[in-house]
Amino acid sequence: MGSINRFSQRLLPACLAEKCIINPITSPFLLTPSHRFRPALIPTSKPGPSNPNPFFTTRVTYTSSSSSSSSTLVANAGWLMGFADKKPVLPEIVLVGDPVLHEPAQEVEPGEIRSDRIQKIIDDMIMVMRDAPGVGLAAPQIGIPLQIIVLEDTKEYISYDRADVTKAQDRRPFDLLVILNPKLKKKGKRTALFFEGCLSADGYRAVVERHLEVEVTGLSRDGKAIKVDASGWQARILQHECDHLDGTIYVDKMVPRTFRTAQNIDLPLAAGCPKLGVR
Repeated sequence: MGSINRFSQRLLPACLAEKCIINPITSPFLLTPSHRFRPALIPTSKPGPSNPNPFFTTRVTYTSSSSSSSSTLVANAGWLMGFADKKPVLPEIVLVGDPVLHEPAQEVEPGEIRSDRIQKIIDDMIMVMRDAPGVGLAAPQIGIPLQIIVLEDTKEYISYDRADVTKAQDRRPFDLLVILNPKLKKKGKRTALFFEGCLSADGYRAVVERHLEVEVTGLSRDGKAIKVDASGWQARILQHECDHLDGTIYVDKMVPRTFRTAQNIDLPLAAGCPKLGVR
């Protein structure tokens, strides 16, 4: 879902968190620094050589079998460069405008769920989500048009926001969830309006109205049937991620005139906009 952003867009480590002030109208994914600065937009990978063609995203190709020769080359390169403990190369987060984010994703064949290829995609998604860091990610966000979502919220993430804010949002920690071919059913009529963000459009926020309760059915990474009954913020994350699988991003559902940059999150809503909170 929305990122827990570096500096004004990413989650700050505890040592820096005390230097920030939290804005009560933001999503819990945002820490607003007490000083103003112009944030860099979406660093989608760790610092390194600049991309000579920034208009295209470098993607990881997932195949059924890996190439031993290429693995050897990578290993040798790392040895020659003196890196004893190399981190795995993670897929970059795909940015809005890429067709994969605006077209429906395909279902995963149940017989392929336990394959090395699908399991590798799931592992990469989890690492990318945690590295961002964020609380949810859909496979299209790493360029894979398959119906897979991962989500997780922790006490640490929640601790970076004010208790009264997280209480209003009904935000509670939950363990890692991996759902393939999810089917979402909205329950009840109650909804809530809060700001959302997205790792594929980092640096921006908008108010989105979401149902307070949902039921999601699908398959686990072991291929077993699962059902998740969610409420509050977890329900919002599930709706956000399932939207990605339909080719929908949050700005397609945003409340008009609420779209803004992250650094302007503390500015008042325009006249006529609905108030944040449960309706």
